[in-house]
Amino acid sequence: MLELPRASRVALWKKTFDAVEALAEDLETLPVSPSMDPELPRALLSQVDFERPMDPEAALALAVEGLRHHQVHNGHPRYFGLFNPATTTMSIAADTLVAAFNPQLAAWTHAPFACEVDQLLIREIGARFGYARETCSGSFTTGGAEANHTALLMALIHRFPDFGEDGARSLDGRPIIYVSPESHHSFVKAARLSGIGTRAVRHVALDEHYVIDPSALQNQIIKDRTRGDIPFLVVATLGTTGAGLVDPVGAIVKVGHEEGLWVHADAAWGGAAALLPEMRETFSGIEQADSITFDAHKWLSVPIGAGMFFTRHPDMAERAFSIAAGYMPRAKDGAEIIEPHQSSMQWTRRFIGLKLFLSLLVAGWEGYEQTIREMVRLGGVLRERLEVAGFALVNQTPLPVACFQDASHPEGRELSYLKAMAETVVSSGKTWISITSLGDTTPALRACITNFRNREEDIDALIGLLKDARGHAS
Repeated sequence: MLELPRASRVALWKKTFDAVEALAEDLETLPVSPSMDPELPRALLSQVDFERPMDPEAALALAVEGLRHHQVHNGHPRYFGLFNPATTTMSIAADTLVAAFNPQLAAWTHAPFACEVDQLLIREIGARFGYARETCSGSFTTGGAEANHTALLMALIHRFPDFGEDGARSLDGRPIIYVSPESHHSFVKAARLSGIGTRAVRHVALDEHYVIDPSALQNQIIKDRTRGDIPFLVVATLGTTGAGLVDPVGAIVKVGHEEGLWVHADAAWGGAAALLPEMRETFSGIEQADSITFDAHKWLSVPIGAGMFFTRHPDMAERAFSIAAGYMPRAKDGAEIIEPHQSSMQWTRRFIGLKLFLSLLVAGWEGYEQTIREMVRLGGVLRERLEVAGFALVNQTPLPVACFQDASHPEGRELSYLKAMAETVVSSGKTWISITSLGDTTPALRACITNFRNREEDIDALIGLLKDARGHAS
């Protein structure tokens, strides 16, 4: 039963194709969000009995039913939520091929084509951020959290060369990471997992637009050094998760490098806007950062997960990750290759890059630029129509994320009121938005354009649902 007969396989592939195509055709008729009653998916799973094998087509049908009816459909054109977009057709085909061929990318000799595709993409996208192709290195990751963890480890070994062997106990003081309070919490987790502890993470004071104040950063570094701490890493977030805020990366690089710190740019979502010539000024200075995080599974619309890590220091990958393993297959001596298991955090790994490779082959840079440009335009439409409807924007960003309060209601700035509005909108099943907070003091509703299926009529539908929700939230 592990390999079905040909006739069964052909029938199963057809059923699988039909399910994928039905989703594409039916998506707009499905609820954006399902019921949150846990008994519903559990009831579906109650028919499972691993002691009694199921017919292959029945097993497939069970999975399709569960996925159609018991998840938020982030590919729906009225999903205005987190950075979970619809996926390109070519990326769906790519993930199918990867599952079938199952290349193992730990060793170059096991998957030369796949390893070379990944490195080609690292160089090409790194060049879009301004890195030189000949010195840009990096890897695909399971997501932005792994990429950020990679940056932290490289920064530690760059500042403390013996850290890899001796660990945190060998340090003469507490190592310090500087981040925005609006930054992704993966840095807190990475600090914990790397052994330096979460108290190593310092939140830098923000300016009136909720982005890092470079002067406050420099003052904090000096203050920490005076009391015996050891600053080693500063992170500029280019498109915060909550509000799409863009830290001034050029100014942060200047301060960081003057003070001898590794500078990392977390551009997991917002970095895709750097593909647009008219928006590159927003990211000016990113090419001087020591490393960059970017997620292709966000704005480049390929399936989760497809994180990417880049650095302009090609020697740092092996310094951080190289280890002797006699059982690993090796390329011929003198071969100019990058061994994945010697230059990144993972060992066994999937061929993540193919979904981006095929999508780029078909759409090209121009296709992606047009799509991202349209989503940025729709972000402007969203902001304009929210204000016309009596909502007040509380974030300033060139990226298509709108954080807003209800200016038409006396309680429209209260968290409880905004939560009630969001719950009313989401429970309708007709759209999906979320709640966020800026600076821990300013609660807001949040709507984001990150889906190539979003249209102006979908924005109008969202505005109508928000207006209707006012009465229910009072």
